[in-house]
Parts: sequence; C-alpha cells; structure tokens
Amino acid sequence: MLAGAAVKREEVSEAQEEKMRVSNRWWIAVAGVCLQMALGAAYAWSVFRIPLTKEFGWTISEVTLTFLISWFFLGCNAFLGGLWMKRVGPRVVATVAGLLWGGGVFLASFSAHKLWWLYLTYGVIGGTGLGMGYIVPITVLVKWFPDRRGFITGIAVAGFGAGSLFSAPAAGWLMRHAGLMPTFAYLGIAYGIIAVAAGSFMQNPPEGWAPQGWTPSAKHISQRCERDFTLGEALSTWQWWAICMLMSVNTMAGLSIVSQAAPIFQEMGKASAAAAAGLVGVISVGNGVGRIFWAWISDLTTRKTAFFAMYLVEAILFWRYHSISSLTVLGIVTFVIVMCYGGAYGITPAFAADYFGPRDVGSIFGLMMLPWAFAAAFGPYLFAYLRQINGNYVQALYLIAGLMTVALILPILVTPPRSRTSEEQLEMAGQFKVEVVPGDSAER
Repeated sequence: MLAGAAVKREEVSEAQEEKMRVSNRWWIAVAGVCLQMALGAAYAWSVFRIPLTKEFGWTISEVTLTFLISWFFLGCNAFLGGLWMKRVGPRVVATVAGLLWGGGVFLASFSAHKLWWLYLTYGVIGGTGLGMGYIVPITVLVKWFPDRRGFITGIAVAGFGAGSLFSAPAAGWLMRHAGLMPTFAYLGIAYGIIAVAAGSFMQNPPEGWAPQGWTPSAKHISQRCERDFTLGEALSTWQWWAICMLMSVNTMAGLSIVSQAAPIFQEMGKASAAAAAGLVGVISVGNGVGRIFWAWISDLTTRKTAFFAMYLVEAILFWRYHSISSLTVLGIVTFVIVMCYGGAYGITPAFAADYFGPRDVGSIFGLMMLPWAFAAAFGPYLFAYLRQINGNYVQALYLIAGLMTVALILPILVTPPRSRTSEEQLEMAGQFKVEVVPGDSAER
C-alpha cells in the first residue's frame, strides 16, 4: 500500500509539474513579445529622417544609411547571439542585448553634427543589440511550443513588427516637446529597461520536452525533417540557401517601404508630419499582425504555400503602388504590404525548425540573418537612392514589382531535405493509411 501511495503521489507531482510548465510557457511567450517590442522600436526610424535632414543638412541617403547599418548588424549578430546562447543560455544574451540596444540609442543623443557618431552608436552598437536580442525569443519559444510552431514564431516576432506602434508616436511627441537629440536619450533609457526586464524571463524547456499527449499530424510530419541537423549539415543542403533567398527577397521589398514610410505618406499622400508619424505606427500593427496571420496560415497549409500567397499579393500591389494618390488608399495598401513583409519573419523560423529540427535552430536560423542583412541594407538603400535621383518612387517601385513577380518560382521549388529511405517511406504513406502512435515524435 505504501508503495502504491508513493507511486500515486509521484504521478500527481508529475502532473502538477507538467501543468506548471504549460502555464509558464505562456508567460515566457508574453515576455518574449515585450522584449521584441522594445527591439522592434527600431522600425520607427523613418520618423527621424526628415527632422535629421532639416536640422543638420544631411542627405536622404546619409540618414537612411543609419537604419541600414543597424539592420546589417542585426543580421550579423543574430548568428553570434544564437551561438553564444548555446553556451550561456537565453537570459544572459537577452540582458546584454537590451543594454546594447538601449545604450546605443541613448548615445545617439550626442550625435549632433556628427554623422559618424550616429552610425557608430545607433547603427553599430544598437544594431548589435538588436541582432543578439532578436534571436532569443524565437529560439526559446520554438522549443516550448512544438505543437504550434508556426503560430508561436509569429507571436514571437509580432512584437518586433509592432514595436513602432508606440515608439513612432512617442518619438514624434518627444521631438516636438523635448527636441530632436534628447528624444534619443529618453527612448534609449526606456528601450533598455523594458528589454532587460523582459529578457530576465527567457529560459529553455528541458531537452526534448513536448506537451503531454501531443503528437504531430501526418501532414506536419510530411513537411518536417526526419532528424535534427547540425549547423554544418544544414549549410550543405540547398534548402537552407533557398529559405535564405525566400526571406531576403521579401525583406528587400518590404523594408524598402518601411524605411521610407513617413516620407512616402507625406510626399505621395500629402500627409502632415504628425499624421505620417501616426500612420507609421498604424502600419507597424500590420507588421505585427502579418507575422501572426501568415504564420497561422502556414500551420493550416504549409510554409511554402503561405510564402507563395504573400509573394503574389506583394507583386500585384507593387505594380499599382505608384499610381495611388489617396492617403486612405495608400495607408491601406501599405498596411497589406507590411503584413506580407512581416509574414516572412513569422514563417521562416518555423520553416527552419521544420526542415532542420529545433535543436540547433538558434544558430541555423541566426546564420540565415547574415545574407538577409545584405538584402536588408541593399534594398532600402537602392530605394532611397532611386528616389533621390528621380524625384519620385516610380522606378524603384517597378523594380520591386518585377523582382517579386520573378521570385514567385522560389516557394514552388523548395521541399524538405530527405534521405532516399524517407522519400520511399513517404511514397508508401500515400498508398497506405498511416496512424501516429502516441508518444512518437517527428523530432528525433
């Protein structure tokens, strides 16, 4: 009897522990969103473009380069953050990232008439913090939510996309009441505090953890690899490079609009500076919503199907974008484009975890951010350059429309990496009914 009672207590204890873990993972998800919102405030950069050019006489390209430098260092340091996280854990990386991002923005307040200092502080230091912090919630939540991989990565990056919802109006208000340079100081302090506080909640689940009673469906198994890949093994597959290309092309298109959103609303839609700043905040909602919406669509269909749909929508809208003169229509179309832009960030981490396994997804997806960084820097810079030499956005918009049209072939071609044996098993699965045995997992 004593032995039976002990076993029963042990079962109750395990059930309580499992319930606590399921509850804790949602609090970790909330903290991850807060961390990403503090980092995603970088999307509000366009509200600084006109004030900086007027105050110090810098050109559009020179001011835009600050944003591009920060995005380039985001891409470079996401990989380093993923590697470092394997050694010291997510909490340390998130804390350091918050201090670098907040500190970089704060130090930018001393960049009056010193463009190189703005590049160094906001661009290099701040961008390094962005990259190291960005990868943390993605990697952590993919492991906590194997049952909702697409949706949770969408949630994880939605905060980043919606970061300017609050920071853009706040920056506009501070510039009007405190001045241009002090605005950087106030925002830097706020970003640092929020990021460090949220980062303290980041932790990994036990190795191989999964919700009690959950097993992947046959459809999900067909779109996932049969084992975990190392970073080196992933790099040796063409699928890794194809997923990089999918994300990079989408980034070149969407980030070109995001980086110039406030001037576009003022120049094409004849909006005031205050109204343009408000609209930047509104479209940032599209960035966040798109990350969740398209990630959810990818769970219902497949990652590649969702990418194809996004590319098709963007191609159609970019072909017509230059002809829009109504501010309302311009805002709606830009909102949809930014939804598609954000969608890639919601889908790609789940794409990487599906194709290469969740174990090393931090470094595998983190390294994808390196080629992405070149696209994130080159696309918006070319867009701003074409605007400057032509005096309008027509040529730049046609270029993006053509790129998105040609790129529609990419999501059609990509397939999961599989050995010959697994391909034969999938062929047999199409002939015979396959039942998933409880407790079995596709992630071995």
